[in-house]
Amino acid sequence: MAPASQYELAQPPSDSVTAVAYAPQSPTRLLASSWDKHVYLYDTHNGSEDAQGTLLNTFQHRAPVLDVCFGATDNVAYSACLDWQVYRIDLETGEKTSVVKHGAPVRCVVHSPQHSLLISASWDQSLQIHNTREPSTPNITIPLPGKPHALAASPSKLVVAMTARLVHIFDLTSLPSLFGSPNPAEVKPWQQRESSLKFLTRAVSCMPNDAGYATSSIEGRVAVEWFEDSAESQARKYAFKCHRQAAPADENGGGGDIVYPVNSLVFHPVYGTFASAGGDGTVALWDAEAKRRMKQYQKFPDNVAALAFSADGKYLAIGVCPGFETGVEDYSGEGKTKIFIRELGDGEAKGKGAK
Repeated sequence: MAPASQYELAQPPSDSVTAVAYAPQSPTRLLASSWDKHVYLYDTHNGSEDAQGTLLNTFQHRAPVLDVCFGATDNVAYSACLDWQVYRIDLETGEKTSVVKHGAPVRCVVHSPQHSLLISASWDQSLQIHNTREPSTPNITIPLPGKPHALAASPSKLVVAMTARLVHIFDLTSLPSLFGSPNPAEVKPWQQRESSLKFLTRAVSCMPNDAGYATSSIEGRVAVEWFEDSAESQARKYAFKCHRQAAPADENGGGGDIVYPVNSLVFHPVYGTFASAGGDGTVALWDAEAKRRMKQYQKFPDNVAALAFSADGKYLAIGVCPGFETGVEDYSGEGKTKIFIRELGDGEAKGKGAK
């Protein structure tokens, strides 16, 4: 069995990392977005004796970048920016083009390779759908009933988590037919749900087998749900506590828990297990079917803000930076932001029932 290993990437962002994303083909090509107004492109395995990994390029923006994803190939990226725009970045030439303009900062962006769609979610309470196959086609705008905080796509579904515990699920297979439609604003979600979690949703991730999704909250909880709307399927959904630490005992002998936000969730592309990252500086692996924690890694030096599995499932990228929950007024991630690459051991992310 190949042992697991872990190392820190050289030349990390100079401020807090907001997202990390692996390329669709290469398992060693990684993007990171940051509050320092840049997107970073790394080769995670082409380093020197003195440094791990190589920073291939940086792409400057006018404002902090809140999310980033790859497009259909390893040479195209899309960034969601605080300046209200989504940019297409040619990673070979460095050319950056605005492809979406919202009316407020753009919080999330995802690419659906199955349907050649780029979907962005903005604090202007809307989704915009961009046709990456025919980019000159006018974008579709879908109004939302709340401010979006998390977005994820499966092969056929799009999950949008919003304020007021609202969750809308859209059928991606029906969206391409809307281009050129006279009134796309009347697009209805495939399902409307209320979050199983009592507090604000922090992250969402979809199962690779297209069966369901997981959400996390600012209050140290994760919920796992299935798309199928039958009573039997909905009875399977569950939620659990995580990323908490026992508080010191008070003068009366009581303690309770210190609760941290669960900042990121990501499903393993091969085994369907998932990893969670928290403000407590830990990353845990979970078996969604068996409802159990498989592994918790050693504590990282700071809040874990972002996670990504490589397309082959062999590597886990971990973005670490100070957490905003500390409440400091002169917050800065400079000098404290780090990106770790973990090479998973054989079967490390394999669930109990996996073949």
